[in-house]
Amino acid sequence: MGSGSIRRSAGALFRGVLSAPRAKAGTFTDVPTTFCASTASLASPASTDPTAPSSSAAPAASAALTASAAPAAAGHAGRAARHGFPLRTAAALAASGLLASPLLAGTAHADPKAPAPPSAMSQIGGGRLGTPGVQVALKPGAPKLPGPDALTARSWIVSDAVSGKVLAAKNPHWRLAPASTLKMLFADTVMPKFPKNQKHTVKPADLAGMGAGSSLVGIKENLSYTVHDLWLGVFLRSGNDAVHTLSAMNGGTKVTVAQMQQRAKELNAHDTHVVTPDGYDAPGQVSSAYDLSLFAREGLRNADFREYCSTASAQFPGDEGKGGKRATFGIQNTNRLLSGDYDIKPYPGIAGVKNGSTTNAGSTFTGVAHRGDRKLLVTVMNPEKKEHNEAYKEAAKLLDWGFAAADKVDPVGRLVGPRSEDDGTGAVKAKGKDAHKSTQAALNSAGGANGAWTAVGVGSGVLALLGVVAFAVRRRRAHK
Repeated sequence: MGSGSIRRSAGALFRGVLSAPRAKAGTFTDVPTTFCASTASLASPASTDPTAPSSSAAPAASAALTASAAPAAAGHAGRAARHGFPLRTAAALAASGLLASPLLAGTAHADPKAPAPPSAMSQIGGGRLGTPGVQVALKPGAPKLPGPDALTARSWIVSDAVSGKVLAAKNPHWRLAPASTLKMLFADTVMPKFPKNQKHTVKPADLAGMGAGSSLVGIKENLSYTVHDLWLGVFLRSGNDAVHTLSAMNGGTKVTVAQMQQRAKELNAHDTHVVTPDGYDAPGQVSSAYDLSLFAREGLRNADFREYCSTASAQFPGDEGKGGKRATFGIQNTNRLLSGDYDIKPYPGIAGVKNGSTTNAGSTFTGVAHRGDRKLLVTVMNPEKKEHNEAYKEAAKLLDWGFAAADKVDPVGRLVGPRSEDDGTGAVKAKGKDAHKSTQAALNSAGGANGAWTAVGVGSGVLALLGVVAFAVRRRRAHK
């Protein structure tokens, strides 16, 4: 599969890059959350999540499911099997549909026993960022932040992606479980090492050690995939099977974890402790809203990173048929501000970055969006309101506020640069004074003169417009 299989952003299309044909109806393997069902074959005993509910809880959970959910899940399994998934993966997708059903209702409420943030946290980026609670400095005429009923996340931060100025934050240095948002650090660490067209044949050992209930893209043993394929699996489906395959190519999980930890240190992300490369719950594995924003900001300087994190949908290699021809199946990005959902529309100007969800972490999300010449980063960690898509909804509220307030607030801190450019205390090193200019250039490089590198979701109106443009281009070429 080549890069032509990606559904590209509007900005890319209008610069002359043709969009690929849409996936055939019924081929998406979309699961609303990053949870998948546990399967014994996916994890070694040592990798079992010690924080996961005990098996005795399963009957109660099963009883809570509606009778209508089981046939639907069976249908999902059948479709998954027909479209190239092995039986165990098809079963996982079916079960994930069952597990997701209670989540869609959105009936849970804030946990009255929610932990309090530490009384003192890191002050990297500014002293106010280490102070518990909401930090914001409104100027006269500035819009007020949404209230605590609207912003329930334990930790969040909204910042300017180019300058690094923090517009507002709540407990941004609180060390919390990161879930799959940690994959941004994985990408920062591993992505530069392998060319996109390099192929790798997956060995059984490559997929060993994945945690029970891991999110999957559907990689199969003894089949080959390009590095491009694997990164689509990482970003669109948050596939731990893709992460473990890339880790195997990189020398193994232990080597990759050590490199990620070193990379975090180089990025001045001192709240982060890496235990697994995929963000799966593990004792001691933590990051912070501040660090996740650093990882996203660094990744967005890489054109390949921007491509993957802004891709709404793509075709992924499936079974190998007669004559060695590979089937494909559609995958859709689980970032709901990018791809949309039944209760949330794609956010205007969204361009990535990464979402996550685990038992320990709850829902986590880091996003980047642009409006005019302004580019904002937002990270939300573990909303206490457990409504469906709550992390995305709170992120959207912060982005709306940030775009309205950007020129009407004093920054309460800043995102520091890498150690080569920044000492991490808030003072930029002499040789790094122009570091923000390189960030600006990188963020703008995928766009036109005004840096319009936004990706769009899959709204029907947008798709119709893109289809008209693509048809016109093809027709013009046909007459040449």
